Amino acid sequence: MGMLTEFKQFAMRGNVMDLAIGVVIGTAFGKIVSSLVDKIIMPVIGWMTSGQNFSDLAFNVGSKLGPDGTSIPAIAIGYGAFLQSILDFTIVAFVIFLVVKGINRFRTQEAAAPAEPPAPTVEEKLLTEIRDLLAQRQQA
Repeated sequence: MGMLTEFKQFAMRGNVMDLAIGVVIGTAFGKIVSSLVDKIIMPVIGWMTSGQNFSDLAFNVGSKLGPDGTSIPAIAIGYGAFLQSILDFTIVAFVIFLVVKGINRFRTQEAAAPAEPPAPTVEEKLLTEIRDLLAQRQQA
C-alpha cells in the first residue's frame, strides 16, 4: 500500500501536473501550427515556386534495367524530403518565436502597470483623523 501512496503523491505534485498540462497544450498547439504550415504557408510557397514540391526532389545514384528495358534508378537519395522537413521546422520555430514574443510583451506590459496602493483601513483613517486633530490643537 505504501508504493501506491508514494505514486499518488508523486503524480499529484505541482510539477508533474504542470508538465502534463504543458504536454497536452503543446500537442494541441502543434496541430494548430502544423495546420498553418500545411494548409496556408506551404501552398503559398508552392505557388511562388511554380508548384515545385520539395519532397519529390531526389538524387539518383546508379541505374539498372527493368523488366521492360527501361532504366530504373538503383538508389534514390531523397534530399527533397529533408529540405521540406528543414523548411517546416524553420516555419514552426518562427511561429513559436512570434507567439512567445507576443506572450512576453503582454507579460511585460502587465508587470509594468503599477499596482494601485491599497485603500486605507478603518484604523488608518481613524489614526489620520486623530493626528490631524492633535496638529490643530498644537497650533491653537
